[in-house]
Amino acid sequence: MTAHQLLGSDRHRDLRVRAERGAALGDAVMTSLVVPAEFRRVQDEYPILFRMNQERTDFVALALFGFENGENLFLKGDRWDARYRPLALAIQPFLIGHAAPDSDVRQVHVDTASPRISGDGEGIRVFDGDGRPTPYLEEVAELLGELDAGYRESAAFFAALRQHNLLEPFTLEIELDDGSINRLVGYHAIDEQKLAALGPDALGALHGEGHLMPIFMAVASLGRIAELVARKNQRNADG
Repeated sequence: MTAHQLLGSDRHRDLRVRAERGAALGDAVMTSLVVPAEFRRVQDEYPILFRMNQERTDFVALALFGFENGENLFLKGDRWDARYRPLALAIQPFLIGHAAPDSDVRQVHVDTASPRISGDGEGIRVFDGDGRPTPYLEEVAELLGELDAGYRESAAFFAALRQHNLLEPFTLEIELDDGSINRLVGYHAIDEQKLAALGPDALGALHGEGHLMPIFMAVASLGRIAELVARKNQRNADG
């Protein structure tokens, strides 16, 4: 359940947010939405895969944290064991809203049903005593702007992938040290053979449109799968 509200100093003067990490705070997730603009930072830590959106109208990009629903191998108690967290997670419990269904005016909304909303006086204040945004809220607003811009720019990126038929189904089957099998199905990855076969004109166009770098970052990120498997084996060994 969610309960989105337009954020305002009058209504949310005393709002506090729990910014620490934890499964109870919504961090026990297998994947997170990522946008091409952050692929360079994401690929330093996580594999990047692609999947059809819920409406099955287009693809979205996802950072992979585990191999099962609810599994985050980067979450260790109240600590996130990576240098970078995707924007879609870093901004919670806030989100971008619209002034009206057809409006281009962006607004900051808050999900008041989020477990990150503090009800015990703990957490980081969103507004100060005079109703002004705190440095925490100003930082979140910057991240929201970056995520919103990246999301709007991603439509052209996925259109380019479709134009050059650069996505292929990706299925992964891994045998872990304890003999168990983990499978990933329903995902896509960059087709490296088709990428390598593109001519100079196509590559030049992709580069000129800013799409070539995130494509290469997505390809490079698949090297992180071995590290993810190592994390899974270690977690199993630790019980």
